[in-house]
Amino acid sequence: MILPPAILGMLGGGQLGRFFVAAAHEMGYPVWVLDPDPHSPAALIADRHLLAAYEDFAALDELAQGCAAISTEFENVPAGTLDYLDKFVVVRPSAAAVSVCQNRITEKTFLRDQALPHAAFAAVHSEQDLREAAAGLFPGILKVARFGYDGKGQALVANPEQAIAAFQQFKGETCVLEQRLALDYEVSVVLARDESGIVTSFPAAENCHRKGILDVSLVPARASTELRAEAAALAARIAEGLGYIGTLAVEFFVVRGELLINEMAPRPHNSGHYTLDACLTSQYEQQVRALCSLPLGETQAHSAAVMVNLLGDLWYETTPAGHHYREPDWSKLYAFPTLKLHLYGKHHARPGRKMGHFTVLDGDPERARRVAMAARAAIGIVDAP
Repeated sequence: MILPPAILGMLGGGQLGRFFVAAAHEMGYPVWVLDPDPHSPAALIADRHLLAAYEDFAALDELAQGCAAISTEFENVPAGTLDYLDKFVVVRPSAAAVSVCQNRITEKTFLRDQALPHAAFAAVHSEQDLREAAAGLFPGILKVARFGYDGKGQALVANPEQAIAAFQQFKGETCVLEQRLALDYEVSVVLARDESGIVTSFPAAENCHRKGILDVSLVPARASTELRAEAAALAARIAEGLGYIGTLAVEFFVVRGELLINEMAPRPHNSGHYTLDACLTSQYEQQVRALCSLPLGETQAHSAAVMVNLLGDLWYETTPAGHHYREPDWSKLYAFPTLKLHLYGKHHARPGRKMGHFTVLDGDPERARRVAMAARAAIGIVDAP
C-alpha cells in the first residue's frame, strides 16, 4: 500500500482533478498537478503545480521523482506520457487501457472483440469508406475518432452524401460512422477496480443531455433492477477486459429495453458527481484508493440524488442594453435546503463550459427530481431536460 504522507501526482487540472486533489487531501496525501493551464482549477488547491505540457519530459521526470503514484483526470493525456512515467513510478490506469478509450475506432473494436453489445459502426479513413458503407448505417452519426466530447466533432448524417460533406468539414480526420438509434434513454455506471480484480460499482445514473452536454443525472436510474444489474455487469466485463485499475465510467444507450455500450471513460465521470454527496465513498476517493492499493470503499448510496450541470451560459445575461457577463445569483440555489452546490473555480465562464453542478438529495427519488427541476428553473435553466 502507498500510505500518507506519500505524494500523489495528477495529470490534468480540470474539475475532475480538483475533486481528486480534495479527496486525496482529506485522506492525508499531498498532490502535485501537472497541467499546461496557469488557471487550472485543480492546481489552485494542489500542493504543487507543474505548469508544463504533457510531453515535457523534464517536468515528467520531476513528477516521477517526487510522486509515489500518478493518475489522470481525462483520457486525452497522451498514452506515451503514461507509458513513459510507468517506467519510474506507479501509474493507474495504464497507458494500454487509456489508449483503447482515446480512439473511437479502437474502442468500438475492443467492444466487438469482447463480444459486448454496441451499435453497428464502420471505421472511416476516406470518402471511399463512406461511399461503401453499409446502407444499414444510415441514418447515422459521424464522429471524429479522437478528441470529440460533449457533442463536439459529431454530425448527424442521413446518407453517404451528407456523411462525405461532414467528413470534409472535419478536414478528413479519421472517424467512425455509427448507426443512429431510437433511444429509450441513457444510463451510465461508474466503477472502481483494484489490482486484484475486485470491482465495486456505484448505482447506475439515468442521464439527460442538452445540446450534446450532460444536463441532468437521476440516481437511481428509472430502470428495472435487472437492467441496472446488467449495466453494472457489462461495465465490470469492460474493466476486466482492459486489465483496468482505477475509476472507470461506462455510458449505455437503452434501445427497446436492451443495453448497448456507447463509450467508456478511463477516469471519474460527470455523471458520477452525485457520489460526492449521496454515497459512502465518492468516485474520487475510489480513484485514490485504487491508485494507492488501498481496499476499495463501500459504494452504497444513502439517498436518491439528482445532479444538474451548471454551464457557462448562466454567467451571461441578455438585456435591452446588450449581452452582459455577471455572476449568477447563488442565493436562489442556497434557498433549497437539500441542495449541495459545487463550483469549480474556473477562471472564465464561456457558453457550454462546465463551471459547476448541484446535487439534490432526498429519500424519495421523485421528490428529489421535483426539487432539482425547481432549483434548475430558479437559476435560469428554462428548457426541459
